[in-house]
Parts: sequence; structure tokens; C-alpha cells
Amino acid sequence: MNVRTWARPGVIVSAAILLIAVAWAVAPGLWTSHNPVSGGDTQALLSPSMRHWFGTDEVGRDLYARVVFGARQSLAGALLAVALGLSVGTVLGVAAGVLRGLTETLIMRVVDVLLSIPSLLLSLSVIIALGQGTVHAALAVGVTSIATFARLARSQVLSVMEQDYVEAGYGSGGTRTQVVYRHVLPNSLTPVVALAAVQFGSAMLQLATLGFLGYGAPPPTPEWGLLIAESRDYLATAGWLALLPGAVVIAVVLAANHLSHILRKAV
Repeated sequence: MNVRTWARPGVIVSAAILLIAVAWAVAPGLWTSHNPVSGGDTQALLSPSMRHWFGTDEVGRDLYARVVFGARQSLAGALLAVALGLSVGTVLGVAAGVLRGLTETLIMRVVDVLLSIPSLLLSLSVIIALGQGTVHAALAVGVTSIATFARLARSQVLSVMEQDYVEAGYGSGGTRTQVVYRHVLPNSLTPVVALAAVQFGSAMLQLATLGFLGYGAPPPTPEWGLLIAESRDYLATAGWLALLPGAVVIAVVLAANHLSHILRKAV
């Protein structure tokens, strides 16, 4: 990828948005002096101002502080979800592509079942089994992406296994394990890793959805989906409670999707 691609305004803006979100998650205290979980009745439902950039919620908590501190929950949950889907899905896909036969049939039938279930329904089923919480919500979202990673990893392995250098690896006396580690995996996993970047934005959106439905972090823990859910009763009188956190979620998801699209084109 050339330098001109990265110099495009859309790429620069997307990268800046993601860097700000990551900075919020890593060191939220550097970005706001307000407490995200405590407030006062006299400060309730204040509109955005220089003192409270995003206004305050129904119990007087600074909304900007809650958005900043909520970045850690949302981004960490998305990373956990992608890591789970990437690791488990890649192992299953590589095993199916290398071992073939009955192993491939069994793995791909499980993948077909997972793909046939709507992702939201599948994630809700996992959460019901595990319980409420950010970690459990992230695991649930990760489970929904396993099948996608597995199918892509299998197709890449099958394609690489037909290449001449793989046959040469076997012809030179290499075992299947050696050939897989030296030739198949290095040439198969680049598109799979690129897919992980694509799935990151999707994972954030799914986590926000689960938080909105009440399956994410419990109150008063700040989490982006929960912030939007808490604003439902105040849409007519304090619209900023939903508009501003929602705008942050949309901006971060769109930025992640845009950068992931650029990265995927590069590989």
C-alpha cells in the first residue's frame, strides 16, 4: 500500500478517531476530571456546556466522563470477542483444511449450524448460559464470529495446499506438521488476520446492542450501549443523552470499518 493511500483525508480522520478512542480506554483519567459513576441531584439533566461537554444524565453524572470511561469496556470487549473468534475459528478451519475426511465434515457441519443461527439470537443464547456482564457479552459475540473465521481459514488452507511449494515440501522429506507450519500457515493466515480487523467494528456494534438490551455491564458501570439505553426515557426532554453517546459509537465503528477495509484491500 502506498503512502498516498494513508494520506487520504478519510483515512486520517478514521485513524484519529480510533486513536482517541484507544487513548480514552488506556488512560481515561487524563481526558476528564469528572467522576463517571457519581453525581448530584442539583446537576441532573444539564445541557451540554463548557463545564459538562456532553451535559449530565438524570442523576447528575457527567455524560462525557461516562463516555470516556465507557471506552475501556467497549473496546476491551470487542478485542476479546475478536480474539476468541480468530483463535478458535482459525484452529478449526486449519484443522478442517489439513486433516480433511471425517474431521473436516464434522467441523464444517458445526460451522454450517453456527452460520444458520442469527448472530444476535446466538449471542443471547450464550449470555443466558453464561450470565450477564461485559466479559460474558464479549465471549458471546466472539462465539458468533467463530464460524466466519473457520470458513475463511479452511478455504485459504485448501487453496495453499494445492500449490507447488507445498508439494515440494513433502517431496523434500518434510512431515505434514513441518509443511503446515513452514508453508501452509504463513501463506494462509494473512486474509484471516485482515478479517479480524473487519470484525472489530462489528464486534463493537454487537456489544453496544447487547449493552442496550441490558446484557452488558451492569449499572452504574459506564458502557456505551448502556448509556444509550439509560437515555430512552429522556429522548424528548434531554435528547443529548442518546445523541452524543450514539454519535461516538457510530463514529468509532465507521472509523474501524473504514480502516479495516483499507487493510483488507492491501492484503
